[in-house]
Amino acid sequence: MRQHRRTLRLLGSLLLVAMTASVTGAAPAPAASPTPLDRVIPAPASVAPGGSPYRITRGTHIRVDGSRETRRVGEYLAKILRPSTGYHLPVTAQGAGGIRLRLAEGPFGVEGYRLDSGRHGVTITAARPAGLFHGVQTLRQLLPAAVEKDSVRPGPWLVAGGTIKDTPRYGWRGAMLDVSRHFFTVDQVKRYIDQLALYKINKLHLHLSDDQGWRIAIDSWPRLATHGGSTEVGGGPGGFYTKADYKEIVRYAASRYLEVVPEIDMPGHTNAALASYADLNCDGVAPPLYTGTEVGFSSLCVGKEITYDFVDDVIRELAALTPGRYLHIGGDEAHSTSHEDYVKFMDRVQPIVAKYGKTVVGWHQLTGAAPAPGALAQYWGLDGTSAEEKERVAKAAQNGTGVILSPADRVYLDMKYTKDTPLGLSWAGYVEVQRSYDWDPGAYLPGVSGGAVKGVEAPMWSETLENSGHIEFMAFPRLPGVAELGWSSAASHDWERYKGRLAAQAERWDALGIDYYRSPQVPWGSAGR
Repeated sequence: MRQHRRTLRLLGSLLLVAMTASVTGAAPAPAASPTPLDRVIPAPASVAPGGSPYRITRGTHIRVDGSRETRRVGEYLAKILRPSTGYHLPVTAQGAGGIRLRLAEGPFGVEGYRLDSGRHGVTITAARPAGLFHGVQTLRQLLPAAVEKDSVRPGPWLVAGGTIKDTPRYGWRGAMLDVSRHFFTVDQVKRYIDQLALYKINKLHLHLSDDQGWRIAIDSWPRLATHGGSTEVGGGPGGFYTKADYKEIVRYAASRYLEVVPEIDMPGHTNAALASYADLNCDGVAPPLYTGTEVGFSSLCVGKEITYDFVDDVIRELAALTPGRYLHIGGDEAHSTSHEDYVKFMDRVQPIVAKYGKTVVGWHQLTGAAPAPGALAQYWGLDGTSAEEKERVAKAAQNGTGVILSPADRVYLDMKYTKDTPLGLSWAGYVEVQRSYDWDPGAYLPGVSGGAVKGVEAPMWSETLENSGHIEFMAFPRLPGVAELGWSSAASHDWERYKGRLAAQAERWDALGIDYYRSPQVPWGSAGR
Protein backbone atom coordinates (compact mmCIF):
# COMPACT_ATOMS: atom_id res chain seq x y z
CA MET A 1 0.00 0.00 0.00
CA ARG A 2 2.88 2.36 0.91
CA GLN A 3 4.59 1.50 -2.39
CA HIS A 4 1.33 2.22 -4.23
CA ARG A 5 1.07 5.70 -2.63
CA ARG A 6 4.68 6.47 -3.58
CA THR A 7 3.94 5.46 -7.18
CA LEU A 8 0.88 7.72 -7.26
CA ARG A 9 2.89 10.66 -5.88
CA LEU A 10 5.60 10.12 -8.53
CA LEU A 11 3.03 9.99 -11.31
CA GLY A 12 1.42 13.16 -9.95
CA SER A 13 4.77 14.95 -9.91
CA LEU A 14 5.51 13.94 -13.49
CA LEU A 15 2.04 15.11 -14.55
CA LEU A 16 2.61 18.47 -12.81
CA VAL A 17 5.94 18.93 -14.63
CA ALA A 18 4.30 18.12 -17.96
CA MET A 19 1.43 20.53 -17.27
CA THR A 20 3.87 23.29 -16.28
CA ALA A 21 5.87 22.78 -19.48
CA SER A 22 2.63 22.90 -21.47
CA VAL A 23 1.55 26.15 -19.85
CA THR A 24 4.92 27.93 -20.04
CA GLY A 25 5.98 26.51 -23.37
CA ALA A 26 9.23 25.30 -21.82
CA ALA A 27 10.82 22.19 -23.28
CA PRO A 28 12.60 19.64 -21.15
CA ALA A 29 16.34 20.37 -20.95
CA PRO A 30 18.19 18.23 -23.51
CA ALA A 31 20.81 15.81 -22.28
CA ALA A 32 24.30 17.30 -22.47
CA SER A 33 26.35 16.11 -25.40
CA PRO A 34 30.05 16.79 -25.97
CA THR A 35 31.46 18.91 -28.78
CA PRO A 36 32.29 16.67 -31.76
CA LEU A 37 36.01 16.15 -32.31
CA ASP A 38 35.86 17.72 -35.77
CA ARG A 39 34.41 21.05 -34.60
CA VAL A 40 37.72 22.64 -33.57
CA ILE A 41 39.70 25.37 -35.37
CA PRO A 42 42.21 24.85 -36.94
CA ALA A 43 40.85 21.62 -38.46
CA PRO A 44 42.93 18.65 -37.21
CA ALA A 45 44.83 16.44 -39.64
CA SER A 46 42.94 13.30 -38.61
CA VAL A 47 39.82 12.71 -36.51
CA ALA A 48 38.47 9.29 -35.47
CA PRO A 49 35.42 9.69 -33.19
CA GLY A 50 34.21 6.77 -31.13
CA GLY A 51 33.64 5.41 -27.68
CA SER A 52 32.35 7.00 -24.50
CA PRO A 53 33.14 10.61 -23.59
CA TYR A 54 35.32 11.54 -20.65
CA ARG A 55 33.81 13.64 -17.90
CA ILE A 56 35.96 16.01 -15.83
CA THR A 57 34.85 15.74 -12.21
CA ARG A 58 35.91 16.85 -8.76
CA GLY A 59 38.17 13.81 -8.63
CA THR A 60 40.02 14.55 -11.89
CA HIS A 61 43.79 14.96 -11.73
CA ILE A 62 46.09 16.42 -14.39
CA ARG A 63 48.89 13.89 -14.67
CA VAL A 64 52.27 14.89 -16.08
CA ASP A 65 55.60 13.17 -16.59
CA GLY A 66 58.74 14.28 -14.80
CA SER A 67 59.78 17.08 -17.15
CA ARG A 68 59.54 20.72 -16.12
CA GLU A 69 58.04 21.69 -19.49
CA THR A 70 55.20 19.17 -19.19
CA ARG A 71 54.40 20.33 -15.68
CA ARG A 72 54.32 23.92 -16.92
CA VAL A 73 51.75 23.00 -19.60
CA GLY A 74 49.78 21.07 -16.97
CA GLU A 75 49.69 24.09 -14.67
CA TYR A 76 48.57 26.27 -17.56
CA LEU A 77 45.69 23.87 -18.27
CA ALA A 78 44.71 23.72 -14.59
CA LYS A 79 44.67 27.53 -14.40
CA ILE A 80 42.16 27.61 -17.28
CA LEU A 81 39.90 24.86 -15.90
CA ARG A 82 39.80 25.65 -12.18
CA PRO A 83 37.76 28.91 -12.13
CA SER A 84 34.86 27.59 -14.22
CA THR A 85 34.71 24.02 -12.91
CA GLY A 86 35.38 24.88 -9.28
CA TYR A 87 37.54 21.73 -9.07
CA HIS A 88 40.99 21.54 -7.50
CA LEU A 89 42.49 19.56 -10.44
CA PRO A 90 45.89 18.84 -8.86
CA VAL A 91 48.84 18.58 -11.24
CA THR A 92 50.71 15.42 -10.28
CA ALA A 93 53.13 12.83 -11.61
CA GLN A 94 51.32 10.05 -9.73
CA GLY A 95 48.44 7.70 -10.57
CA ALA A 96 46.50 6.93 -13.72
CA GLY A 97 43.42 8.19 -15.53
CA GLY A 98 42.22 11.78 -15.57
CA ILE A 99 43.89 14.15 -18.01
CA ARG A 100 47.38 12.99 -18.92
CA LEU A 101 50.10 14.99 -20.67
CA ARG A 102 53.07 13.00 -21.89
CA LEU A 103 56.16 13.50 -24.01
CA ALA A 104 57.09 10.55 -26.21
CA GLU A 105 58.80 10.08 -29.54
CA GLY A 106 56.45 9.64 -32.45
CA PRO A 107 55.32 11.11 -35.77
CA PHE A 108 54.48 14.47 -34.21
CA GLY A 109 57.30 16.79 -35.26
CA VAL A 110 57.98 19.83 -33.13
CA GLU A 111 54.37 21.00 -32.84
CA GLY A 112 52.14 17.99 -33.52
CA TYR A 113 50.25 15.92 -30.96
CA ARG A 114 47.82 13.05 -30.48
CA LEU A 115 44.71 13.35 -28.30
CA ASP A 116 42.97 10.16 -27.09
CA SER A 117 39.71 10.46 -25.17
CA GLY A 118 37.58 7.78 -23.56
CA ARG A 119 35.55 6.96 -20.48
CA HIS A 120 38.58 6.78 -18.19
CA GLY A 121 40.50 9.86 -19.29
CA VAL A 122 42.11 12.08 -21.90
CA THR A 123 45.73 11.64 -22.94
CA ILE A 124 47.66 14.19 -24.98
CA THR A 125 50.95 12.88 -26.38
CA ALA A 126 53.61 14.91 -28.19
CA ALA A 127 57.32 14.76 -28.94
CA ARG A 128 57.91 18.35 -27.80
CA PRO A 129 56.28 20.67 -25.24
CA ALA A 130 54.89 22.90 -28.01
CA GLY A 131 52.87 19.94 -29.25
CA LEU A 132 51.44 19.34 -25.78
CA PHE A 133 50.47 23.00 -25.58
CA HIS A 134 48.71 22.89 -28.95
CA GLY A 135 46.92 19.72 -27.85
CA VAL A 136 45.69 21.59 -24.78
CA GLN A 137 44.19 24.26 -27.06
CA THR A 138 42.27 21.53 -28.85
CA LEU A 139 41.08 20.16 -25.51
CA ARG A 140 39.83 23.64 -24.56
CA GLN A 141 37.72 23.80 -27.70
CA LEU A 142 36.29 20.33 -27.07
CA LEU A 143 34.98 21.47 -23.68
CA PRO A 144 31.89 23.69 -23.33
CA ALA A 145 32.56 27.39 -23.95
CA ALA A 146 31.68 28.12 -20.33
CA VAL A 147 35.04 26.59 -19.38
CA GLU A 148 36.55 29.97 -20.31
CA LYS A 149 34.55 31.80 -17.62
CA ASP A 150 36.26 33.10 -14.49
CA SER A 151 33.51 31.95 -12.10
CA VAL A 152 32.01 28.54 -11.32
CA ARG A 153 29.60 27.11 -13.89
CA PRO A 154 27.48 23.95 -13.59
CA GLY A 155 28.99 21.87 -16.42
CA PRO A 156 28.91 18.97 -17.21
CA TRP A 157 32.47 19.01 -18.54
CA LEU A 158 32.45 16.34 -21.25
CA VAL A 159 35.13 15.53 -23.83
CA ALA A 160 33.96 13.46 -26.79
CA GLY A 161 35.46 10.00 -27.18
CA GLY A 162 37.90 9.21 -29.96
CA THR A 163 41.33 10.13 -31.31
CA ILE A 164 42.79 13.23 -32.95
CA LYS A 165 46.17 13.08 -34.71
CA ASP A 166 47.44 16.49 -35.67
CA THR A 167 50.47 18.21 -37.20
CA PRO A 168 50.73 21.66 -38.83
CA ARG A 169 51.02 22.32 -42.55
CA TYR A 170 53.42 25.26 -42.10
CA GLY A 171 56.02 26.14 -39.50
CA TRP A 172 55.31 29.89 -39.69
CA ARG A 173 51.83 30.82 -38.49
CA GLY A 174 52.10 34.44 -37.52
CA ALA A 175 50.25 37.55 -36.44
CA MET A 176 51.74 41.03 -36.57
CA LEU A 177 50.77 43.81 -34.18
CA ASP A 178 51.65 47.39 -35.08
CA VAL A 179 52.47 49.12 -31.78
CA SER A 180 53.96 52.15 -33.56
CA ARG A 181 50.95 53.94 -35.05
CA HIS A 182 49.19 53.49 -31.71
CA PHE A 183 51.00 52.20 -28.66
CA PHE A 184 49.68 49.15 -26.80
CA THR A 185 50.71 48.30 -23.26
CA VAL A 186 52.40 45.09 -22.13
CA ASP A 187 49.08 43.83 -20.74
CA GLN A 188 47.27 44.57 -24.00
CA VAL A 189 49.92 42.66 -25.93
CA LYS A 190 49.63 39.75 -23.49
CA ARG A 191 45.86 39.65 -24.01
CA TYR A 192 46.37 39.36 -27.75
CA ILE A 193 49.01 36.65 -27.24
CA ASP A 194 46.48 34.55 -25.31
CA GLN A 195 43.97 34.92 -28.13
CA LEU A 196 46.56 33.92 -30.72
CA ALA A 197 47.57 30.88 -28.71
CA LEU A 198 44.03 29.50 -28.69
CA TYR A 199 44.32 29.02 -32.47
CA LYS A 200 47.89 27.66 -32.50
CA ILE A 201 49.56 30.81 -33.87
CA ASN A 202 53.31 30.48 -33.19
CA LYS A 203 54.87 33.82 -34.25
CA LEU A 204 54.21 37.29 -32.82
CA HIS A 205 55.67 39.91 -35.15
CA LEU A 206 55.96 43.24 -33.33
CA HIS A 207 56.21 46.33 -35.55
CA LEU A 208 58.32 48.39 -33.13
CA SER A 209 59.18 51.48 -35.17
CA ASP A 210 57.57 53.70 -37.76
CA ASP A 211 57.12 57.36 -38.66
CA GLN A 212 54.70 57.92 -35.77
CA GLY A 213 56.57 56.27 -32.92
CA TRP A 214 59.67 54.36 -31.76
CA ARG A 215 58.62 51.79 -29.17
CA ILE A 216 61.72 50.04 -27.77
CA ALA A 217 64.38 51.50 -25.47
CA ILE A 218 67.88 51.51 -26.98
CA ASP A 219 70.52 52.42 -24.42
CA SER A 220 73.04 53.73 -26.94
CA TRP A 221 70.43 56.00 -28.57
CA PRO A 222 68.09 56.92 -25.72
CA ARG A 223 66.15 59.69 -27.48
CA LEU A 224 64.68 57.11 -29.86
CA ALA A 225 62.28 56.07 -27.10
CA THR A 226 62.01 59.18 -24.95
CA HIS A 227 61.48 61.57 -27.86
CA GLY A 228 60.62 59.33 -30.81
CA GLY A 229 58.19 57.35 -28.68
CA SER A 230 56.41 60.36 -27.21
CA THR A 231 53.51 60.49 -29.65
CA GLU A 232 51.29 58.44 -31.96
CA VAL A 233 48.69 58.86 -34.71
CA GLY A 234 46.37 61.69 -33.74
CA GLY A 235 48.85 63.18 -31.28
CA GLY A 236 48.28 60.95 -28.26
CA PRO A 237 50.98 60.35 -25.62
CA GLY A 238 52.47 57.30 -27.31
CA GLY A 239 54.78 55.26 -25.12
CA PHE A 240 57.59 52.74 -25.36
CA TYR A 241 58.72 49.44 -23.88
CA THR A 242 61.62 49.43 -21.49
CA LYS A 243 63.98 46.54 -21.96
CA ALA A 244 62.31 44.86 -18.99
CA ASP A 245 58.89 45.36 -20.62
CA TYR A 246 60.08 43.82 -23.85
CA LYS A 247 61.64 40.86 -22.03
CA GLU A 248 58.32 40.30 -20.25
CA ILE A 249 56.47 40.22 -23.59
CA VAL A 250 59.05 37.75 -24.94
CA ARG A 251 58.76 35.60 -21.80
CA TYR A 252 54.98 35.58 -21.85
CA ALA A 253 54.87 34.77 -25.56
CA ALA A 254 57.30 31.89 -25.00
CA SER A 255 55.06 30.52 -22.24
CA ARG A 256 52.35 30.28 -24.94
CA TYR A 257 54.85 28.85 -27.46
CA LEU A 258 54.96 31.97 -29.62
CA GLU A 259 58.28 33.28 -30.89
CA VAL A 260 58.59 37.08 -30.94
CA VAL A 261 59.87 38.54 -34.22
CA PRO A 262 60.80 42.21 -33.66
CA GLU A 263 60.73 44.64 -36.56
CA ILE A 264 62.71 47.84 -37.01
CA ASP A 265 61.41 49.20 -40.32
CA MET A 266 64.07 50.87 -42.50
CA PRO A 267 65.28 52.73 -44.50
CA GLY A 268 61.77 54.24 -44.86
CA HIS A 269 59.11 54.56 -42.16
CA THR A 270 61.81 56.18 -40.00
CA ASN A 271 60.56 59.68 -39.13
CA ALA A 272 60.48 58.94 -35.38
CA ALA A 273 64.20 58.07 -35.50
CA LEU A 274 65.03 61.02 -37.77
CA ALA A 275 63.19 63.39 -35.41
CA SER A 276 65.16 62.02 -32.46
CA TYR A 277 68.65 62.43 -33.95
CA ALA A 278 69.47 65.15 -36.46
CA ASP A 279 72.68 63.39 -37.56
CA LEU A 280 70.62 60.58 -39.13
CA ASN A 281 69.29 63.08 -41.69
CA CYS A 282 71.29 63.87 -44.83
CA ASP A 283 70.91 67.63 -44.19
CA GLY A 284 71.60 67.32 -40.45
CA VAL A 285 68.21 68.81 -39.57
CA ALA A 286 65.74 66.82 -37.46
CA PRO A 287 62.16 66.91 -38.78
CA PRO A 288 59.24 67.38 -36.36
CA LEU A 289 57.49 64.39 -34.85
CA TYR A 290 54.74 63.04 -37.08
CA THR A 291 51.19 62.07 -36.12
CA GLY A 292 49.55 61.58 -39.51
CA THR A 293 49.06 58.42 -41.57
CA GLU A 294 50.77 59.13 -44.90
CA VAL A 295 53.63 56.82 -45.90
CA GLY A 296 56.79 56.91 -48.01
CA PHE A 297 58.18 60.35 -47.15
CA SER A 298 61.02 59.43 -44.77
CA SER A 299 64.40 57.78 -45.26
CA LEU A 300 67.58 57.18 -43.33
CA CYS A 301 70.60 58.80 -44.98
CA VAL A 302 72.16 55.91 -46.89
CA GLY A 303 75.39 57.77 -47.64
CA LYS A 304 76.29 58.60 -44.02
CA GLU A 305 78.44 56.21 -42.02
CA ILE A 306 76.62 57.17 -38.81
CA THR A 307 73.52 55.50 -40.28
CA TYR A 308 75.22 52.11 -40.05
CA ASP A 309 76.57 52.81 -36.57
CA PHE A 310 72.96 53.50 -35.62
CA VAL A 311 71.69 50.31 -37.30
CA ASP A 312 74.45 48.22 -35.71
CA ASP A 313 73.69 49.51 -32.22
CA VAL A 314 69.93 49.03 -32.58
CA ILE A 315 70.22 45.50 -33.98
CA ARG A 316 72.86 44.53 -31.43
CA GLU A 317 70.72 45.62 -28.48
CA LEU A 318 67.50 44.21 -29.89
CA ALA A 319 69.10 40.89 -30.82
CA ALA A 320 70.44 40.55 -27.28
CA LEU A 321 66.87 40.88 -25.94
CA THR A 322 65.36 38.45 -28.44
CA PRO A 323 65.97 34.70 -28.06
CA GLY A 324 64.11 33.91 -31.30
CA ARG A 325 65.82 33.26 -34.61
CA TYR A 326 64.51 36.19 -36.63
CA LEU A 327 64.84 39.96 -36.88
CA HIS A 328 62.62 41.88 -39.30
CA ILE A 329 64.21 44.87 -41.05
CA GLY A 330 61.10 46.12 -42.86
CA GLY A 331 62.12 47.55 -46.22
CA ASP A 332 58.68 48.45 -47.55
CA GLU A 333 57.44 51.72 -49.06
CA ALA A 334 60.91 53.30 -49.18
CA HIS A 335 59.65 55.77 -51.78
CA SER A 336 62.11 58.48 -50.71
CA THR A 337 65.10 56.18 -51.20
CA SER A 338 66.44 55.65 -54.70
CA HIS A 339 66.68 52.07 -55.95
CA GLU A 340 70.47 52.33 -56.00
CA ASP A 341 70.54 53.56 -52.39
CA TYR A 342 68.01 50.92 -51.32
CA VAL A 343 70.21 48.12 -52.68
CA LYS A 344 73.30 49.67 -51.09
CA PHE A 345 71.49 49.98 -47.74
CA MET A 346 70.27 46.38 -47.71
CA ASP A 347 73.73 45.14 -48.70
CA ARG A 348 75.13 46.88 -45.60
CA VAL A 349 72.35 46.05 -43.15
CA GLN A 350 71.71 42.34 -43.79
CA PRO A 351 75.23 41.29 -42.71
CA ILE A 352 74.72 43.22 -39.46
CA VAL A 353 71.69 41.06 -38.68
CA ALA A 354 73.77 37.94 -39.36
CA LYS A 355 76.62 39.27 -37.21
CA TYR A 356 74.32 39.24 -34.20
CA GLY A 357 73.08 35.72 -34.86
CA LYS A 358 69.69 36.44 -36.42
CA THR A 359 68.02 35.57 -39.72
CA VAL A 360 66.74 38.44 -41.86
CA VAL A 361 63.03 38.88 -42.50
CA GLY A 362 61.90 41.74 -44.72
CA TRP A 363 58.80 42.84 -46.56
CA HIS A 364 58.83 41.50 -50.11
CA GLN A 365 60.42 44.68 -51.48
CA LEU A 366 63.63 43.13 -50.11
CA THR A 367 63.62 40.97 -53.25
CA GLY A 368 64.35 44.15 -55.24
CA ALA A 369 67.79 44.03 -53.63
CA ALA A 370 69.77 40.85 -52.96
CA PRO A 371 68.22 38.88 -50.06
CA ALA A 372 70.82 37.34 -47.77
CA PRO A 373 71.17 33.54 -47.76
CA GLY A 374 68.32 32.10 -45.66
CA ALA A 375 66.37 35.37 -45.61
CA LEU A 376 62.57 35.37 -45.63
CA ALA A 377 60.48 37.75 -47.74
CA GLN A 378 57.03 38.66 -46.42
CA TYR A 379 54.66 39.19 -49.36
CA TRP A 380 51.97 41.79 -48.71
CA GLY A 381 50.83 42.47 -52.28
CA LEU A 382 47.31 42.08 -53.63
CA ASP A 383 45.66 39.68 -56.03
CA GLY A 384 46.06 42.51 -58.53
CA THR A 385 49.72 43.32 -57.83
CA SER A 386 51.73 43.59 -61.05
CA ALA A 387 53.05 40.42 -62.66
CA GLU A 388 56.53 41.98 -62.63
CA GLU A 389 56.52 42.36 -58.85
CA LYS A 390 55.21 38.84 -58.33
CA GLU A 391 57.84 37.48 -60.71
CA ARG A 392 60.58 39.19 -58.70
CA VAL A 393 59.37 37.44 -55.55
CA ALA A 394 59.11 34.14 -57.43
CA LYS A 395 62.67 34.49 -58.76
CA ALA A 396 63.98 35.13 -55.24
CA ALA A 397 62.05 32.08 -53.99
CA GLN A 398 63.59 29.95 -56.73
CA ASN A 399 67.01 31.16 -55.55
CA GLY A 400 66.36 30.03 -51.98
CA THR A 401 64.52 32.92 -50.30
CA GLY A 402 61.62 31.67 -48.22
CA VAL A 403 58.25 33.38 -48.54
CA ILE A 404 55.74 34.31 -45.84
CA LEU A 405 52.33 35.10 -47.31
CA SER A 406 50.43 38.14 -46.00
CA PRO A 407 48.39 39.32 -49.01
CA ALA A 408 46.80 42.59 -47.92
CA ASP A 409 43.45 41.95 -49.58
CA ARG A 410 43.19 38.61 -47.81
CA VAL A 411 44.78 38.72 -44.36
CA TYR A 412 45.47 42.34 -43.40
CA LEU A 413 43.26 42.37 -40.32
CA ASP A 414 43.02 46.16 -40.32
CA MET A 415 41.12 46.19 -43.61
CA LYS A 416 37.44 47.04 -43.24
CA TYR A 417 34.98 44.16 -43.59
CA THR A 418 32.54 46.38 -45.51
CA LYS A 419 32.18 50.09 -46.27
CA ASP A 420 30.21 50.44 -43.02
CA THR A 421 32.90 49.01 -40.72
CA PRO A 422 33.63 51.77 -38.17
CA LEU A 423 37.34 50.88 -37.84
CA GLY A 424 40.12 50.09 -40.25
CA LEU A 425 41.22 51.17 -43.71
CA SER A 426 40.16 50.13 -47.21
CA TRP A 427 43.10 50.83 -49.53
CA ALA A 428 43.36 47.07 -50.23
CA GLY A 429 39.60 46.75 -50.59
CA TYR A 430 37.01 45.31 -48.24
CA VAL A 431 37.92 41.95 -46.74
CA GLU A 432 34.96 39.93 -45.53
CA VAL A 433 35.39 36.65 -43.65
CA GLN A 434 35.04 34.32 -46.63
CA ARG A 435 37.55 36.27 -48.71
CA SER A 436 40.05 36.15 -45.86
CA TYR A 437 39.68 32.37 -45.55
CA ASP A 438 39.06 31.18 -49.09
CA TRP A 439 42.51 30.92 -50.70
CA ASP A 440 45.38 28.44 -50.72
CA PRO A 441 48.82 29.66 -49.59
CA GLY A 442 50.49 26.81 -51.43
CA ALA A 443 49.12 27.92 -54.80
CA TYR A 444 48.81 31.67 -54.31
CA LEU A 445 51.93 33.09 -55.98
CA PRO A 446 52.80 31.81 -59.49
CA GLY A 447 56.28 30.35 -59.58
CA VAL A 448 56.56 30.01 -55.81
CA SER A 449 56.54 26.29 -55.10
CA GLY A 450 55.02 24.79 -51.97
CA GLY A 451 58.44 24.24 -50.42
CA ALA A 452 59.34 27.93 -50.69
CA VAL A 453 56.22 28.97 -48.81
CA LYS A 454 57.14 28.97 -45.12
CA GLY A 455 53.72 29.97 -43.87
CA VAL A 456 51.19 32.75 -43.42
CA GLU A 457 50.93 35.82 -41.24
CA ALA A 458 48.04 38.17 -40.45
CA PRO A 459 49.23 41.76 -39.93
CA MET A 460 47.25 44.21 -37.79
CA TRP A 461 48.16 47.82 -38.60
CA SER A 462 46.93 50.31 -36.03
CA GLU A 463 46.29 53.68 -37.72
CA THR A 464 42.65 53.49 -36.52
CA LEU A 465 43.01 51.10 -33.59
CA GLU A 466 43.47 52.43 -30.07
CA ASN A 467 42.60 49.65 -27.59
CA SER A 468 42.12 45.90 -27.15
CA GLY A 469 38.47 46.09 -28.13
CA HIS A 470 39.45 47.58 -31.48
CA ILE A 471 42.08 44.87 -32.05
CA GLU A 472 39.61 42.10 -31.24
CA PHE A 473 36.81 43.46 -33.42
CA MET A 474 39.13 43.49 -36.43
CA ALA A 475 40.82 40.16 -35.65
CA PHE A 476 37.67 38.17 -34.97
CA PRO A 477 36.30 36.32 -36.83
CA ARG A 478 39.08 36.50 -39.48
CA LEU A 479 42.07 35.47 -37.36
CA PRO A 480 40.95 31.84 -36.79
CA GLY A 481 40.66 31.39 -40.56
CA VAL A 482 44.22 32.57 -41.12
CA ALA A 483 45.34 30.21 -38.36
CA GLU A 484 43.59 27.36 -40.16
CA LEU A 485 45.28 28.27 -43.45
CA GLY A 486 48.62 27.95 -41.67
CA TRP A 487 47.88 24.77 -39.71
CA SER A 488 45.43 22.59 -41.64
CA SER A 489 45.92 20.63 -44.84
CA ALA A 490 44.76 22.07 -48.15
CA ALA A 491 42.47 19.03 -48.52
CA SER A 492 40.49 20.04 -45.42
CA HIS A 493 39.76 23.52 -46.78
CA ASP A 494 36.01 23.99 -47.28
CA TRP A 495 34.22 27.26 -46.62
CA GLU A 496 30.77 25.70 -46.24
CA ARG A 497 31.97 23.40 -43.46
CA TYR A 498 34.31 25.97 -41.97
CA LYS A 499 31.68 28.68 -41.46
CA GLY A 500 29.66 26.34 -39.23
CA ARG A 501 32.71 25.59 -37.10
CA LEU A 502 33.45 29.32 -36.97
CA ALA A 503 29.91 30.14 -35.81
CA ALA A 504 30.35 27.70 -32.94
CA GLN A 505 33.33 29.75 -31.69
CA ALA A 506 31.12 32.75 -30.89
CA GLU A 507 30.00 31.40 -27.54
CA ARG A 508 33.65 30.95 -26.53
CA TRP A 509 34.48 34.53 -27.55
CA ASP A 510 31.52 35.73 -25.49
CA ALA A 511 32.85 33.78 -22.49
CA LEU A 512 36.32 35.29 -22.98
CA GLY A 513 34.95 38.81 -23.35
CA ILE A 514 36.15 39.12 -26.96
CA ASP A 515 34.23 41.55 -29.13
CA TYR A 516 33.83 40.44 -32.74
CA TYR A 517 32.24 41.35 -36.05
CA ARG A 518 29.01 39.45 -36.64
CA SER A 519 29.50 38.85 -40.33
CA PRO A 520 26.32 38.05 -42.28
CA GLN A 521 28.38 35.39 -44.09
CA VAL A 522 28.52 33.27 -40.92
CA PRO A 523 25.45 31.40 -39.56
CA TRP A 524 25.88 32.61 -36.00
CA GLY A 525 22.46 31.51 -34.80
CA SER A 526 21.85 31.95 -31.09
CA ALA A 527 25.62 31.87 -30.49
CA GLY A 528 26.16 35.15 -32.30
CA ARG A 529 24.28 37.39 -29.88
